[in-house]
Amino acid sequence: MKSDKSLKGRSVIITGGNRGLGREMAICLAKAGAKLCITASKEGKAYQQTSKELIGILGKDNFFSRTVDVSDAEGMARLTEDCIKKFSKIDVLVNNAGRGMRLISETFNTVPSKFWEAEKKTWSTIIDTNIIGPFVAAKSVVPHMINNKFGKIINISTSSQTMIRKGYSPYGPSKAFIEATSRTWAYDLEGTGVDVNVLLPGGAADTDLLPPSKNKKGADGNLLPPTIMNEAILWLVSDKSNGVTAGRFIGRYWNDLKKRVDNKGLNPQIM
Repeated sequence: MKSDKSLKGRSVIITGGNRGLGREMAICLAKAGAKLCITASKEGKAYQQTSKELIGILGKDNFFSRTVDVSDAEGMARLTEDCIKKFSKIDVLVNNAGRGMRLISETFNTVPSKFWEAEKKTWSTIIDTNIIGPFVAAKSVVPHMINNKFGKIINISTSSQTMIRKGYSPYGPSKAFIEATSRTWAYDLEGTGVDVNVLLPGGAADTDLLPPSKNKKGADGNLLPPTIMNEAILWLVSDKSNGVTAGRFIGRYWNDLKKRVDNKGLNPQIM
């Protein structure tokens, strides 16, 4: 997708934007001219490097980053206030921050984890980040978006197979929840000017959610590049997607979908 003029100056929060899919989407949107705030759970090499790279693209006036637990209501409220003060608005929230199965087991992708053997604290950490986090973040920004009669919430998900795959609990089920709740949010926000959609890679992506390995790959034998989300995120953040809500979009099949939309006038929401 060619850069759309509506992306320039668009104010975007990306949770977990310091690494993996979040980092790639942030860089892509920065190059398109969006103003960005990224979050990370803690400071570290990835956070510092990504922040430095995005400042190099956008400059300090159009970028800032914060370390915050996305499930912390007070922390996310402060982040929202800071974003509005710096950019005067929040146009888009990308709920990307997520915890994966490596917290349960470093061999989960080769030796299926048993849910009853998981520690409650670890289980709760994944649920807090993957379910409570998107709710807290959306709750923080939606009143502002409604007041402006414009906004976009994009919730990052996973493949349907992963939601019910053996040994992938609670990560898989947490994404099933976020997809269901995305639909209800879209219906709750109908008529407000705020759209809610789901975006997913369409298979395992080469990120830290998978354990490091010389033969790193997903359950289907494939491994997608983190840039697989870029074309779709540009479209979803731009004015081209205005009014499209309650949709589910798959980065892996984006080019095929766009061809069908362009050639037949189909609603891209069908994915």
